Amino acid sequence: MVILSLNCGSSSAKYQVYDWDNKDVLAVGVVERIGLEYSTIEHKATGKEDFTDKFTCPTHKEAVELIIKMITDSKYGVIKSVDEIGAVGHRVLHGGELFKKSALVDDEVVEKLKTVIPLGPLHMPANIGGIEAARKVMPNVPHAIVLDTAWHQTMPPEAYMYAVPYEWYEKYNVRRYGFHGTSHLYCAKRAALLLGKENKDTNVIICHIGNGASVCAVKNGVCIDTSMGLTPLEGLVMGTRSGDMDPAIMPYIMNHTGMSAKDMDTALNKKSGLLGICGMSDRRDVADAAEKGDKKAQLAVDMECHRIKKYIGAYAALLGRVDAIVFTAGVGEMSPLIREGSTEGLENFGIKLDKKKNAICRCRNAEFCISADDSPVKIFVIPTDEELVMTEDAYALMNGTYDVHTNFHYSFEDASYVNKGRQRALPANLAKNPALKDIMALPKR
Repeated sequence: MVILSLNCGSSSAKYQVYDWDNKDVLAVGVVERIGLEYSTIEHKATGKEDFTDKFTCPTHKEAVELIIKMITDSKYGVIKSVDEIGAVGHRVLHGGELFKKSALVDDEVVEKLKTVIPLGPLHMPANIGGIEAARKVMPNVPHAIVLDTAWHQTMPPEAYMYAVPYEWYEKYNVRRYGFHGTSHLYCAKRAALLLGKENKDTNVIICHIGNGASVCAVKNGVCIDTSMGLTPLEGLVMGTRSGDMDPAIMPYIMNHTGMSAKDMDTALNKKSGLLGICGMSDRRDVADAAEKGDKKAQLAVDMECHRIKKYIGAYAALLGRVDAIVFTAGVGEMSPLIREGSTEGLENFGIKLDKKKNAICRCRNAEFCISADDSPVKIFVIPTDEELVMTEDAYALMNGTYDVHTNFHYSFEDASYVNKGRQRALPANLAKNPALKDIMALPKR
């Protein structure tokens, strides 16, 4: 039996096929440019030749049909028929206050998700469209929603409420929700394992740094605060998002330029962040430009690290005791520059980075410890696995064994857990960079 994971964006549909019996990823891929003149698909199946081509996908329905065609293809596919799919897990951006954990999909659930669209107007229509399309293509398969916001539902009111008129919360659901929940969940539980602690005894600060980025404070194994808010715009300096700013900037600029509310929303989400400061959003390009003396690129790097460091300090104050700092996601896993800049000067907090360990840590196929040997607070680099969380939630929901994460046990919480795909890829990384072996972090319980 396999579990299919789908992550549908406004013009894309990412997918993963997971062999539940052998606990291994069979295929991954993405359909892009949905709704445009032509769409593209990139399909990678373990042990088979990669496939790339152009098709016509006016809607997500055709995209899902294309995905099913690819994974059952005689040459490039990994299963013989759709009947081998036991469940489908759908990533959903926003659950509002309606969904505090993953759930099986029925017509009522879809209607409830539609009421949350105003909280995520850029993402939710595509998420829902993908669910509806997949249910039509696979009507006899259980479908589950896995929500970015669910992990953060343990935040106390003093953390999730804004100091605005209370009726905004009552009438319009204005509050902090948080995002990247599946990533924070995975990393929190892996960090506890690496520390040799039970989840309920673990305090960590997780820095999910990608094009979108957020920090999460985890106390006694649950989220107590996070940097993103009502939407993914708040918090850190990101690839194209502004993060924290004075709200008065918006009417000030709108009055001077005549920008509409929609124009401002676009500017803050798609034209700000690193892109707004230096004209580049890819951290590799920014780092290269900064190294060559580009002052705006260096400013962008400094601003990003400054903001991350502020959140680490603030969350250290909230937690009281910090067991570990975790870096994850594309930039967190692969950028020594950002990790060093974000932890520099935090020695008084017991956070001591080993610069040599950090410099060699560029690998997404193992977990690493890059803190100094005498650092009271560990610094881990943990490659995230959001798709595995989606897969396990979907299977458990189908099987009737699912519960909130504090009452549920994931396979990756076991010391014996192995990501087979990463295990296969790691030897090549070690051959190229043997020093990686010396900084690998291994489970302690």
